[in-house]
Order: sequence, then structure tokens, then C-alpha cells
Amino acid sequence: MKKFLAIVLALVMTLALVACGGGSKSSSGGSESTEPAQTGSGDADVYADLDPVELIGADSTGKGAAGQIFGEYVASRVEEITGGQLTIDYHPNGDLGGDADLIRQMQNNEIQLVVCQTAPTVSFIPEMAVFDLPMAFAKYDGDKIDEVLNGENEFTEAMGKAYEAQKLHLLGFLQNATYRLTTANKDLSTLADFAGLQIRTMENANHMAFWQAIGAQPTPLAWAEVYFSLQSGAIDAQENAADTCVGASFQEVQKYLACTNHILYCNQICISKEAWDALDPAYQEALEQAVADAIAYMRPQLESIDADNKKILEDGGMTIIEYGDDFFDTILGLDGVKSLYSKIDSDTNGLATKLTSALD
Repeated sequence: MKKFLAIVLALVMTLALVACGGGSKSSSGGSESTEPAQTGSGDADVYADLDPVELIGADSTGKGAAGQIFGEYVASRVEEITGGQLTIDYHPNGDLGGDADLIRQMQNNEIQLVVCQTAPTVSFIPEMAVFDLPMAFAKYDGDKIDEVLNGENEFTEAMGKAYEAQKLHLLGFLQNATYRLTTANKDLSTLADFAGLQIRTMENANHMAFWQAIGAQPTPLAWAEVYFSLQSGAIDAQENAADTCVGASFQEVQKYLACTNHILYCNQICISKEAWDALDPAYQEALEQAVADAIAYMRPQLESIDADNKKILEDGGMTIIEYGDDFFDTILGLDGVKSLYSKIDSDTNGLATKLTSALD
């Protein structure tokens, strides 16, 4: 009997110790875990008492493009951080319209979040013409550019205000020092080689002014006509990111890939200001964290995509031309290019000066 009572007493003491010991894992209805939360993983308790919110997000990129992967990663990450309390119903590849349509819908809060390259936003946010500054980023690596575009400085403060003025809220920029490049059927090793170059460009006044300033002859041309115009010799060259050049098979009709690095390949992500202001601060923080995580995830991929596509073009018979800082400095010192910088600085309310100062 005494032996039995001793066993019972031991069991009771064991159960008491388990109950008081506060196990290392928490469960619904149990005590909170004393273990620190993982960085950026989110804390479900922060969002549990908030009303669930669903945002609509979109892009108009091609299937599998960096913009699509970026937007979808943000959507996945914010759902993970908030335990499914904040979600993004994401529509890629132009499902909800082209870039201009998406931005208009976002301004009206009909959709809330958009990923797109910088060029389409200029029509809505004139200050975004700062990204038209030729070769502004050409001498810097991805880390330095990210520090300037996503850090805290006079440039990002002013850019944020420019977005707010157009009923939008800037969340961040995705890049990793990859650029628009020049393909040509002639060697472009020196600045003099650009003289008279018939080059197809986007129909952008700043871009065209740059090519004219270095002696080339820019020619806007419908995209569908570019391959055959290059093949026939109607034009000498065109400019695009490496992946676009591969997608269009320009290695079949061009001999050289010149790494002119004249325009940064960059995607922006923003949200309707009305939607942003309506979010609980905890949701705002979660969305900012999701964007930061997506940028960190995507940047190495951008570098790899760029390198892989350059290799495809080279293997296809193109000769790659690289330039040193002296090449870029020479071009940036041209009177026509300096005049273009002054014009863009005026058009962007001094943002060009703020950008170049932050980069230096």
C-alpha cells in the first residue's frame, strides 16, 4: 500500500512540474512561448485581433519576368508574415490591363498594388523622369544603388512625396545593377563609333536626346518591326535589357553587344495611398517587410538572369564590349549630356541633383 501511495505521489509531482514548467512550445489556448520570434517571420498574435484585409495587386509584365516573380513573392510573403490575415489577390501578365491602366486603377483604389518598370510611371509622376538620366548608375554596384533607392536620404524622401502627391505610396525599388544595353551590327568600342548610328529607341524624348548627344541617330520603331529592320540593315542597332535581346533572338541579326549601361533596369512597387492609409500600422509594417524580403530574394536572381542571357548572346555569335569608368566619364562630360541632366533636374524639381549627390 505504501509503495502504491509513493508511486501515486510521484506521478502527481511529475504532473505538477510539467504544468508549472511552461513547455517550450505554445498552442492555442496555452501560454506564450518564451523563445524569440524569428526575424521577419511575423508574430500571429500581432494580427489575430485585426480584421482580415485583402488587397488586389497586378503587373503587366511578360510571363516569368522579374516583375511577376517579385510581385508574387511579396504576396506570398505578406500572407506568411501575417498568418493569412493580410493577403494580396495578385494578377500578373496584364490580366487587369497595361501599365497605364493599372496605375489609373490604383489611383482610384480600384486595385491597390502595382509592380512595373519606372518608365510607365513618368506620365503619372513626372519626378520619375529622374530614371532617364543617362548612365547615372553605370559606375555603381547593386548594393550602392539599393542603398540610395531604398535607404533614407533626401532623394527617397522627395520621391516619396512625389508619389503621395499622385495618390500613391512608394514601397520600394527592385534592381541589381543590370541595365539596358546596345546591340549593333558594327563595333562600338569607342565613342566615335556611335556617330551616325541608326538606333531604335523607345519613344521617349529624354532617351532620344541622349543618343543624339553622343552622335547617334535615334529612330522610334514599332517593336514588331525591329528584328526585320535589323536583319535588312534598315537600322544598325537597338537597345534593351539582355533578357529581352535573347527573347527577340537578336543574336541572329546583330554582331555586337555593347554594355553601354545607359538606363537602369528597375522595377518599382507601390500601393494606393487610400489603401495604405487605411491599413493598420501592423499591416503596413508587414507589407514593408514583405517588400524588403522580396527585394533581397530577387536581387541575386536579377544578376544571374543578366549574366546567363549575356552568355546566350555571346554563344550565339555576338561579341561583348565592356567599358571602363573613363568611357562613362567622357560621355557624362559632353555638353549635350550635361544639358540633358540640367533639363531632367528641372523637370523633376531637383531630384536629379539629389540622386547624383546620394550616389557620390
